[in-house]
Amino acid sequence: MPSRRTVLAATAGLSAAAGLTAAFALTGTAHADDRRLRTLVARMSLEEKVGQVFVTRVYGHSATDPDQADVDANLEELGVRTAAELIARYRVGGIIYFTWAHNTRDPHQIADLSNGLQRAALQQPGGIPLLISTDQEHGIVCRIGSPATLFPGAMAIGAGGSRADARTLGRLAGRELRAMGVRQDYSPVADVNVDPANPVIGVRSFGAEPETVATLVAEEIRGYRAAGVAATAKHFPGHGDTAVDSHYGFPVITHTREEWEKLDEVPFRAAIAAGVDSIMTAHILVPALDASGDPATLSHPVVTGLLRERLGFDGVVVTDALDMAGVRTKYGDDRVPVLALKAGVDQLLNPPKLDVAWNAVLKAVQDGELTEQRLDESVLRILRLKTRLGLFTDPYADPDGVRRTVGTRAHLATADRIAERTTTLLVNGGPLVGEGPLLPLSPRAHARILVVGADPASPSGTTGPPTTVLATALTELGFTATARSTGTAPSDATIAQAVAAAGEADAVVVCTYNVTATSSQRTLVERLSATGRPVVAVAIRNPYDVAHLPTVRACLATYSWTDVELRAAARVISGAVSPRGTLPVPVQRADDPARVLYPVGHGLTY
Repeated sequence: MPSRRTVLAATAGLSAAAGLTAAFALTGTAHADDRRLRTLVARMSLEEKVGQVFVTRVYGHSATDPDQADVDANLEELGVRTAAELIARYRVGGIIYFTWAHNTRDPHQIADLSNGLQRAALQQPGGIPLLISTDQEHGIVCRIGSPATLFPGAMAIGAGGSRADARTLGRLAGRELRAMGVRQDYSPVADVNVDPANPVIGVRSFGAEPETVATLVAEEIRGYRAAGVAATAKHFPGHGDTAVDSHYGFPVITHTREEWEKLDEVPFRAAIAAGVDSIMTAHILVPALDASGDPATLSHPVVTGLLRERLGFDGVVVTDALDMAGVRTKYGDDRVPVLALKAGVDQLLNPPKLDVAWNAVLKAVQDGELTEQRLDESVLRILRLKTRLGLFTDPYADPDGVRRTVGTRAHLATADRIAERTTTLLVNGGPLVGEGPLLPLSPRAHARILVVGADPASPSGTTGPPTTVLATALTELGFTATARSTGTAPSDATIAQAVAAAGEADAVVVCTYNVTATSSQRTLVERLSATGRPVVAVAIRNPYDVAHLPTVRACLATYSWTDVELRAAARVISGAVSPRGTLPVPVQRADDPARVLYPVGHGLTY
């Protein structure tokens, strides 16, 4: 990898703008940088400015030598063979990493890819570094997995309730991302999850109480800022009260303006006060905020009127992915990016057809629909962020930094300790009179444990499947545990086999995943309970499962099925640690959703 001095010297002669890149290494203040940035913007061509507002996917583990399958995918979707060719053609301002785009094999490969992308960008006339980003929320949404450190997700952190843990997560996760060349993280989620049926946010939210969500959002942001990574609060103006997933439909949120101010606005106001660098818009309709029928991403009253003017945010506004259905239902892919910029957005994330979107923005400026001055405002904000993150002076990842930082023993231990503080014990005692606490289980009294239940696809980079991870962890704690996957919709035959296997066990642990009143998972738990064997339910995603499991003698909520949270659950089951988490959302009764079964703050301990 070239040294910083070599890189700056090599790019200095490419153009006057590239000369400015070297000058950033010598300037000392943000004010001086801002003056130079304005000069840089003034010298950029219109095409270069258009490129800066785009953040796109690209396939492959290497910027210049991807696998043939990734070459084919790039040609089909982007019209180029490699990431380097894409950067040369469109001069994009950013790249987003995805697991499914084969960008994230392992930490050293990710760092090499980041460096290859930056070399490709700096070799262009102008030499402007890239802002590389990803969705590393932790919990159920991660793009970079083991051996990188994976922390509990937002609702788990909400259950732990520790401001210090939220800040530590941001700081350590940010250090690992920066070591791999990722300088912008699309996290934390600032949505207040008040709809138990929310299919897209749910456990990605810190909880149902605006002030608690606001506090934890702000602390996580402070952690990321301390690590030199741009955090991104999402999804403005608030995606927590919808039963529609904006990836596949167009959610409508019926909050009044007053309700929005009391509920949804609060965490975003806190994020801005904490110095958040970027805020992501939501592809949702809130008629009380804009009656035009446009999604928030394309709404001038929402982006400029509320976010810019009411809340005073002058950082980078990034769209949610533009290939999602929620933003494509009303306008074509050529209109969406133009309307987003007119609304006040700065970064256009992952359009379905980059060439269509890029040319549409270029034409809109050439035709006068979008002024170049408006485009300059966004480019300047993006360049300011790149400057604050040190990209103009030190754009490269250090391979030694990967070894020293990513997935270290200290980071992994910290993630384990945080997870232990989040595991929530909801039930511990049978429904019959005199039936005392079941947990913790003892290897002496419950030597043989059968672990059954749902095995959803594991979040990126975790070991999985959940039943196996949990059984392995229990075995390491002195039990003899065996795993039997029964799936999220077990058949009668599968249930019968699990019940038969329970006859050979001293206790049964069953993993549940989004149980409903008619779910065969519920039937499985009832049949297992009827065997007389003690049954422990572990709700591995939504804590609402407990309302549908009246027959279990014990129930835990982990808020995710990642390894770190399942291992913590095993330690709680065994009594190696005491449960400390409390519900960050209320759980309604299954037979009367208007009544609360377990309130916010409920949680048992030993």
